Amino acid sequence: MTDPVLAHHQLDHMPFGPDIPTRYLAESRTHLEATARLGWAITNKEISVLTGDVGCGKTVALRSCVARLDPARHLTIYIPNPSIGLKGIHSHIVTALGGQPRHYGAQVAVQAASLITAELDEKGRLPVLAVDEAHLLTDTDLEALRMMTNTDLDTGSTFTLVLIGQPTLRRRLRHASLAALDQRVTTRYQLVGMTPHETNSYLKAHLAWAGRTTPLFTDDAVNAICQATRGLPRAVNSLARAALIASCTTEKTLIDHTTTQTAITETTEP
Repeated sequence: MTDPVLAHHQLDHMPFGPDIPTRYLAESRTHLEATARLGWAITNKEISVLTGDVGCGKTVALRSCVARLDPARHLTIYIPNPSIGLKGIHSHIVTALGGQPRHYGAQVAVQAASLITAELDEKGRLPVLAVDEAHLLTDTDLEALRMMTNTDLDTGSTFTLVLIGQPTLRRRLRHASLAALDQRVTTRYQLVGMTPHETNSYLKAHLAWAGRTTPLFTDDAVNAICQATRGLPRAVNSLARAALIASCTTEKTLIDHTTTQTAITETTEP
């Protein structure tokens, strides 16, 4: 069945969702900077920290970085939910590297470290351990992850560690209890929202991916979307979808300021 909203706006599929291919992303200055820093840290086997508010695109920045890596030389191990605990993280690593996790926590930790070393030394692929929502980790878990990077008398590491989380993670690392980890972090970056110009480019890129090359949002609409969402990509997606629906119900061919205000009201009402 044809989606009336997509048909009204001459779209092949919904443009404002999480499934847009990396090559179609219109990256803002802050996302380009984050991607560059993550790439440098990975190349040099360093610990990096990427933080930002909910919906600012931290995971998207990681996706962009990973897409640029040579799969013959890198293996990304992504932990989306660190609430599985340290044993769960170790088990996830073992499984990702083709092993069968052992039952006891101490054994699976040793197993994970061994497989990581083998991946680099025997297969020539650098494991990239990316832990999302890292602000949910306990201090003990964070310290244990740091200890995993200690090899060759603390002169090198057999993998790259990327910690991704909300701004509280950045502040926690300043605590004395995590001083050793904080000193090992070589790259850290905090994502911020997009500017109106970047929001406009973002909307156009998503529309182009969905099959629309002609303008759909007026300048006033773009500015209203940016202001209402603080330029945070996830919120921009949500508001843009609401605007598509609102303009379809009023049979408008362009999404203007009035339509956008209607969408803002609909998405912010309790």
